[in-house]
Amino acid sequence: MFQRTLFDSSHETFRQSARRFVEAEIAPYHDQWERDGQVSREAWQKAGEAGFLCAALPEAYGGAGADFVYSAIILEELCRANAMGPGFTLHSDIVAPYILHYGTEEQRRRWLPDMAAGRKIGAIAMTEPSGGSDVQSIKTHAVRDGDEWVLSGQKVFITNGLLCDLVIVACKTDPSQAARGMSLLVVEAGMEGFRKGRKLEKIGWKAQDTAELFFDEVRVPVANMIGAEGRGFVQLMEQLPQERLIQAIRCCATMEAALEWTLAYVTDRKAFGRNLSDFQNTRFKLAEARAEVQMMRVFTDHCIDMHMRHELDSTDAAMAKMLASEMQSRVLDALLQMFGGYGYMWEYPIARAWADSRMARIAGGTGEIMREIIGRSMTGRK
Repeated sequence: MFQRTLFDSSHETFRQSARRFVEAEIAPYHDQWERDGQVSREAWQKAGEAGFLCAALPEAYGGAGADFVYSAIILEELCRANAMGPGFTLHSDIVAPYILHYGTEEQRRRWLPDMAAGRKIGAIAMTEPSGGSDVQSIKTHAVRDGDEWVLSGQKVFITNGLLCDLVIVACKTDPSQAARGMSLLVVEAGMEGFRKGRKLEKIGWKAQDTAELFFDEVRVPVANMIGAEGRGFVQLMEQLPQERLIQAIRCCATMEAALEWTLAYVTDRKAFGRNLSDFQNTRFKLAEARAEVQMMRVFTDHCIDMHMRHELDSTDAAMAKMLASEMQSRVLDALLQMFGGYGYMWEYPIARAWADSRMARIAGGTGEIMREIIGRSMTGRK
């Protein structure tokens, strides 16, 4: 078996705790959350109490001061349980870092402890109905009026959109300056003019609440701007490598779990008087999947290691995200085939994982955008 080298004994102890938590507090309720279209707030609070939210935050802001590997472990254990509903990773490892890295000390102390405790749920709103990957072309805008920004616009496909207590909104504060005119504002639930739209019906990730958000002249205090005015695009670009690495981690962990489910199934399931695992075609397909997944795991772990050393750049993150998401689609499709008709039944984890997997080729930047990033790095274009 392939031995991963990222983890020390404290990481392994943490993994066991995370696994017990997921098995006790997440997996038994996930079916109901899929029917509800959202995870219960109680689960968020329990995760916060157990230390599984915002673990990488410094202790001063409610976190554990842990390294990014702890965040990866939490994500891997959710994947192992096929529990894609909780938007913990986006909340902890995408939203919270914006506040930590670019926020003022007052903002950190105002929002981060409640996020770490699960009392406040975070979201980030970039995508709009007119486009997703082309962040520079967003239409949501804010106009300064004294000590407030007046924010208007619409966002779509927002994870944690229904439950969120605060959302980081990418908007244009100077439309004449293109990317240099973009800023980040934190909108809080209850602000007049901020409305959460319908719960979006997705083909996968059914337990994760995803919504439209509307901003109708929302008056946002100047004190709610994250970082300097006009720095929003730069901040988004600086944080995207971690977001894309998270996608790769999720894909790898899901493929590894799917291989375990499939091996158990073909070892037990019979056809023509023999176990499916006795057929050469089954073994060949399993071998191909195992080889691909292990190679992807090695590269993804290498990217995690680079990220820990602050050496992961946008190109390597794009490669990991592109390759892992496309491999996941291919591998899960091949594994589902071994289940026959049962693979198409929602009660089987392989069916849910297959449906969930399609999102990975879109979220965090499409495969086409990843190719553009990689290609530009090779040809010297900016």
